[in-house]
Amino acid sequence: MTTLAARTDMSIVGRWWRTVDRWLLAALAVLMLSGALFAMAASPAVAERIGLSSMYFVRRQMMFLPLAGFVLVAFSMMDARTVRRAAVILFGVFFLLTGATLVFGAELNGAKRWLSVFGFALQPSEFLKPTLIVTCAWMFSEQFKNGSFPGNRIAAVLGLACIGFLIMQPDFGQSFLIFLVWSALFFMAGLPVSVIALLVVAGIVTVIAAYTYLPHVASRIDRFLDPSSGDTYQTETAMNAFQAGGFFGRGPGEGMVKRALPDAHTDFIFAVIGEEFGLFACLGLVLLFGFIVIRGYLLLLREEDPFVYLSVGGLLGLFGIQALINIGVNLNVLPAKGMTLPFISYGGSSLLAMAMAMGMVLALTRRRRLDRPAHYGESWAGGAAS
Repeated sequence: MTTLAARTDMSIVGRWWRTVDRWLLAALAVLMLSGALFAMAASPAVAERIGLSSMYFVRRQMMFLPLAGFVLVAFSMMDARTVRRAAVILFGVFFLLTGATLVFGAELNGAKRWLSVFGFALQPSEFLKPTLIVTCAWMFSEQFKNGSFPGNRIAAVLGLACIGFLIMQPDFGQSFLIFLVWSALFFMAGLPVSVIALLVVAGIVTVIAAYTYLPHVASRIDRFLDPSSGDTYQTETAMNAFQAGGFFGRGPGEGMVKRALPDAHTDFIFAVIGEEFGLFACLGLVLLFGFIVIRGYLLLLREEDPFVYLSVGGLLGLFGIQALINIGVNLNVLPAKGMTLPFISYGGSSLLAMAMAMGMVLALTRRRRLDRPAHYGESWAGGAAS
């Protein structure tokens, strides 16, 4: 009876529940709830150290968590056309806001990345990343359907403009992440090897230029390659935390790293997890990230729409690479980049933006053929658009 009712329920919620990938949805729910748990473990000590109420960061994160859940579900209920339109509109909004940070942004540690909105610090670049990916995916897919449409060139200009804004803030961690995912989109779109090679060369030249002309970038790379060349306090403390945690951890609330690391609730929260919950908890978290990425890519194996294929591939790449970079920094296998761990690190902008991104993934991987007679867009094989 329940199954029959589900099949005949044509409400928005009924169609959504019938067509959404529940394994992916469940994994994301577990990840978000895990983030709430780890925030309660890592944040109080940081708040106390800087003179705030011990629950200051926890309360703010708990305030954003239900909103993030709403954003994820709301976006997952959209069809492909609505996802595309929403992404393009939001890209325009957050592109302008990212540019506005250069003029009106609050400066912190020499960077202008945030705007004050109703008492909250908004980081527009967090929302710029997923909306850029979907907008570029649309451009690539439009050129695929119509060879005379300059979609590839438009995507190239949009990507370079976003990277330029981020370099001017400066935010080289986000610039590097966008460059990687943006380049991967070019590869997925089937552009010539010569274009991919040009992107690789451009990336190498940019890194060399940043190392040569920007002292703080050079310092981070030097300290990574040669720890004796400068202050490596954060990475050394993080590594000590993993060693102290062992297999099972010291126990919730018993960690010491959060009392010493300035970014224990954001960039180095993975080290806090390692110390308080142990190696097995860290491996479980890594497996959860891996499951979400692999599950999403497996769902693409049945996909024929180039827009959906590129959008989901790019968004999953953003999610996975960002997690990989954060974990790599914590384990001292990558230079420090100031990047959050998706759904785990403290930060309202990061949490909401990633909820939007993964909501789009859930929307675009829904079993649309079971939900409506026509398939959106044109397939790679050249099927007619609905």
